[in-house]
Amino acid sequence: MQQDVHGPIARAVVECAADAIVAVDDRQRVTVWNPAAERMFGWTAEEMLGRVAPIVPDELKAEHNAVQERLLTRRGAEGLESADTGQISIATRRLHRDGRLIDVRIDTSVLQDRDGRLLGWVGVYHPVEEDEVVQHHMAERARLVRRLNDIVADLNAELDLATVLDRITAALIELTGADAGGFVRLERDRLRLVTVNGLPEHMRGATADLRSSLVGELLRSGKTVMLAGGERRLGDLIWSELPGLHTVALGLSFLQNEPYGALYALFSGRRVGHTELELLELLAGHAGVAVGNAVAYAEVVRQRAHERAVIDSSADGIAVLDRDGVVRQWNPAAHTLTGVPPQEAIGRELPFEAPAPGEMITFPLPSGIWLNVLAAEIEETGEVVVDFRDVSEAKALEEAKDLFLATTSHELRTPITVVQGFASTLVNRWDELADADRRSAVATIAERAQSLGRLVEHLLLGSRAGRDELAVTIETFDLARVLEGVVAGFRSLSEAHPVRLEVAPGLPPARGDAMATDIVLGQLLENAMKYSPDGGTVTVRAWPEDGSIVVTVEDEGIGITPGDHERVFERFVQGETGDRRRFGGIGLGLYIVKRLTEAQGGHVSAEPGPGGRGTRMRLVLCRAEDGRP
Repeated sequence: MQQDVHGPIARAVVECAADAIVAVDDRQRVTVWNPAAERMFGWTAEEMLGRVAPIVPDELKAEHNAVQERLLTRRGAEGLESADTGQISIATRRLHRDGRLIDVRIDTSVLQDRDGRLLGWVGVYHPVEEDEVVQHHMAERARLVRRLNDIVADLNAELDLATVLDRITAALIELTGADAGGFVRLERDRLRLVTVNGLPEHMRGATADLRSSLVGELLRSGKTVMLAGGERRLGDLIWSELPGLHTVALGLSFLQNEPYGALYALFSGRRVGHTELELLELLAGHAGVAVGNAVAYAEVVRQRAHERAVIDSSADGIAVLDRDGVVRQWNPAAHTLTGVPPQEAIGRELPFEAPAPGEMITFPLPSGIWLNVLAAEIEETGEVVVDFRDVSEAKALEEAKDLFLATTSHELRTPITVVQGFASTLVNRWDELADADRRSAVATIAERAQSLGRLVEHLLLGSRAGRDELAVTIETFDLARVLEGVVAGFRSLSEAHPVRLEVAPGLPPARGDAMATDIVLGQLLENAMKYSPDGGTVTVRAWPEDGSIVVTVEDEGIGITPGDHERVFERFVQGETGDRRRFGGIGLGLYIVKRLTEAQGGHVSAEPGPGGRGTRMRLVLCRAEDGRP
């Protein structure tokens, strides 16, 4: 349908009408465009007939389509034969040829022929009176404010920084009608584009110089928003990537009163007015708040993750109790020390008694582990942090030291008392004593002095071993000769303990320290006799095995209590702890043996003797051929 199909009168009415009349067919092409429409919109009828009129703003196209769809729905409901399908009247905006937005009221009707066939739609455009314009602006402003409030609420509810920035940019385009947008973050003297909308994704992360940018110009101006247009700075951070760009609006966002970034709105189609700039300023301000919330939340998450990592990696057991004394955190070390897994500890009371805040207690668990427990209160939250560590080793060492002092005092007192007694006797009664008695007293003093010497030597060796200061010389030596010398020395010490030596023929030389090995073998033989109070044969054997040399010392004595075969090599521990005075000693002998053996690259262990009787000490030394045990 074209303008010339109307009769003369109808055509005259349309031509003379004061209101703009625009008719379109079912494909939105203009079929009627009267002079009033030319005056209102700036395009001539010749330019518009047969074309889709570019008068509907992009942000209002959905509204325009909804009106036409509503009219079609009415027409269908009232029947095809109905000539009156009604009209819909709305107050809205349309575009002028120069880009201005015009406030109008549009009465839209369905256009059909006498047979009820759809021809299109016709709209009569009335200029809105000043009061109506004000009302429309107020209504539009109220709508934008409501939408802004919804957007701000949505932003403040989101705590992920990247998501917040993406939503800010999307909201910017929705509220201002911008063709593209982005958020740049200030990084000292650079800008970084952290989010984009309507621009190529590859631009995300791009950087630019701050001083020469629009953001730098805005910062120097002391303002918070600005408009830039024309051909200015087409090389700026984001300008050149949007074809047809004619205007850039940007607003600063602040974090803790310091510039954090800027929000860009890019326009390549519609014109920008005061409302868009005001919305940009408001959104940029709210963006600073939302970003601040997200940054603060991220910092809290980081701090909590850091604290959690510290707690989880701590060798101490750590439990956090709430105001009611219920466990809320239970780290891996707490599980290891107590044997209580997190799922059983969290939500329940502490599985042991906690000290008062600021106090420390030490006590054993049923498992035998000694705990040192300290509690501290967090005043801000009322929570209590309970820190507990395994002090079993320190406790055992403390007990061992007490036992060592008591034992050493006893071991020293006896020979010293004897030496003092016999020395006093010799001094006071020398002339009265027979020669044989004097010799016997001197012999006793010498024997006790020798005993004291051995005790002091053990103390010195034990002290050096504890500080890893045992000096050994690694060289090749004849192990068979060392064995023969040690055994020969012990054969004459006790008639109740015959010593037998069995050395494999062709025993290869060992690699280590001959003197240290002599001390080790001597201590093993001494222990074999010491812990065989009823006598019995002590057997020493040596043979090559798997590139090493094995030496065993077997006795027929009381043996070692099951479970103590490893403990006997610790400091201040004896195999028979029930009656120390029965055997004497300070519990350093086997500790020295172990440290001297390991210093040579060897190994020593204890096991039950043949048939479960007595003890077998197994010493493994390096062979001279390859130097490995």
